[in-house]
Amino acid sequence: MSSSAATGSGRGRARRTRSTRVDEWVARFESPMTTYYLLLGVVGLLVGIGLVMVLSASMIVSLRENDSSFTIFLKQFVFAVAGGLALWWASRRSVAFWKRFALPAVLASIVLLGLVLTPLGFGFQGNRNWIGVGSLSIQPSEIAKIGLVLGGALVLERKQALLGSIKHALIPFVVPGALVIVGLVMLGHDLGTAMVIVAIVVGMLFAAGVQLRWFALGGGVLALLGLLAANIGNNRMQRIQIWLDPQQCAPGTDLFYGICRQSVHGRYALADGGWLGVGLGASREKWGWLSEPYNDFIFAIIGEELGLIGTLTILALFAAFAVAGLRLVTRTDDFFVRVATAGICTWVLVQAMINIGAVIGMLPVIGVPLPFVSSGGS
Repeated sequence: MSSSAATGSGRGRARRTRSTRVDEWVARFESPMTTYYLLLGVVGLLVGIGLVMVLSASMIVSLRENDSSFTIFLKQFVFAVAGGLALWWASRRSVAFWKRFALPAVLASIVLLGLVLTPLGFGFQGNRNWIGVGSLSIQPSEIAKIGLVLGGALVLERKQALLGSIKHALIPFVVPGALVIVGLVMLGHDLGTAMVIVAIVVGMLFAAGVQLRWFALGGGVLALLGLLAANIGNNRMQRIQIWLDPQQCAPGTDLFYGICRQSVHGRYALADGGWLGVGLGASREKWGWLSEPYNDFIFAIIGEELGLIGTLTILALFAAFAVAGLRLVTRTDDFFVRVATAGICTWVLVQAMINIGAVIGMLPVIGVPLPFVSSGGS
């Protein structure tokens, strides 16, 4: 064989080898396991970052209230471990199990939401959304989100062939199901949670294939209801007014030291962080200046200590979560799984957008935590 022929043969083998490797990588990317590991990795990273930032953001408050800088962090660590065990258990249940569990979960959540309005319920920062017995306390609205997702997915699956009719799309999933849950949440004055629940319903209906024209009509109705809800509570309307007119929060004004304090100091934290941050643990705003530094406004502490790079990392992880959810929704043949996945992903992503939007000033301060990152066991 001539040298030129041997060279050509070698190049051909190299091209085939490269092509085979590309095919292997494409096959791996298309594998369902890629979605599984992407989802698991993103959630793991968010929880891990959350633990570090909860420790940093809560040290001062924890030391003042509990004589230990680690009390709030250790509580959050226990919640993270418990959540991991719950995740492991849930991942080993069949789809049939979740279908059987769906309607009891809806009924249980409605009962628990009703208990919030009894002497067992108690409020926190103006919202009555907790129930407690002794040292045990739970937030029923979080259970209601799970129940609504599972129950709604089951109902929509059973009515799949009828969803071309708006009546069948709304009854009984939206009316009375979601309407009762949102109504009970609003009786506790928790507008933020109600907004997330409404978003879950919209996401599930969209994934179920409801015609787009109904979303335009529904959007107008929701806007009117949202305006009405905002006007019911004086505190809510005032937060919206200062969001529309930030000059009311100018230094030296009465509002600057009152209702504006949280939003203003949240932006101070982001501004102080700059590109690279002041350093992990070096936040100044957590020293009593910023309210809820380890809960609703933990994103501000991330921006202050880790800078723009840290906040963009959080945004990138939530974007990766959205990609994983989209892969699940578009690649499954199971209608129940598709709609339930859409509901859960809408829940996490919309709640994250509301939280981050409030911190950076794009939305009024509503009061919802940052999923997987903020302190709390829900």
